[in-house]
Amino acid sequence: MNIYLAPMEGITGWGYRNTFQKHFGHIDKYMTPFLSPGSSKGFTNRQIQEILPEHNQGICVTPQLLTCRSQDFIWAAKELKQLGYKEVNLNLGCPSGTVTAKKKGSGFLAYPEELNEFLFQIYEKVDMKISIKTRLGKEEPEEFYHLLSIYNQYPVSELIIHPRVQKEFYKGSPHWDVFGEGAKRSANPVCYNGDLKSIKDYKRFHEEFPRIETVMIGRGLITNPFLAWQIAKGGTGIETDRSQMPQLKEGSVLLQAFHDDLYHHYQETMSGEKNVLFRMKELWSYLIELFKNGEKIGKRIKKSQHYKEYEEAVKQLFAEKKLHIASCE
Repeated sequence: MNIYLAPMEGITGWGYRNTFQKHFGHIDKYMTPFLSPGSSKGFTNRQIQEILPEHNQGICVTPQLLTCRSQDFIWAAKELKQLGYKEVNLNLGCPSGTVTAKKKGSGFLAYPEELNEFLFQIYEKVDMKISIKTRLGKEEPEEFYHLLSIYNQYPVSELIIHPRVQKEFYKGSPHWDVFGEGAKRSANPVCYNGDLKSIKDYKRFHEEFPRIETVMIGRGLITNPFLAWQIAKGGTGIETDRSQMPQLKEGSVLLQAFHDDLYHHYQETMSGEKNVLFRMKELWSYLIELFKNGEKIGKRIKKSQHYKEYEEAVKQLFAEKKLHIASCE
């Protein structure tokens, strides 16, 4: 199984990707949080940091572009090619209202004729692989069949399908029935994305769709960085198989090493305690779920205003609370 780490704004930046790869690995491809090229024909400094080759050495990274203007996509893709990238991804999945109101992300799906013309332009003028991350449509899942007939006209290197419509955001269950039918009809390779939050979720998905060879996981991997390793090892629980942990470390030791490296990276690359702690607290809103009865200390982490109190709370968490990552048995 090929496993991709889904992009999550504010979390999966270049520092996170490199630190994750160092400590956990088992990710076949990372995607950058979306880059939104505009008419100014230039990337912001933050975006440049994401795509610099020296910030992505030794890992497979695909930049993701968010735009509804073919000329902006073409410009950005050519710039990325000059940096050495061989593939770009078109984001047609973001459901955020501020994005969709500008006809970007999944908002573009409501205009299939314009989308078709956009795709015609970019596939004609961009000399590199273009993958697409899509939702099923804007209002109804059945919209996907028409969209798929459009995608099938182009050499999409990979069609990453999140089987919800825009208005559902991340609520309710993914429409596996539409995904399954779409996967059968697709003329291009398919990757699944959506609600694979645990090894049990993955096992259920794999039993339902044994022929799907690639999945993209976001929140599941952010919450449980061991998840890709568990999938690779067939669903093993961390507590029951410590001898096979990456780098032969116990789970809590490995997680703390990951945390410390990422924390120090942010201290070196960001300005001010407030910004660093904001970034770490965002990550802890997911990671705290790994600790049994860790909610009280989690609140201390969330309320910390300075490095010292933050570090004391994190140290207490690792010292006193047991890490629990169950198997799929």
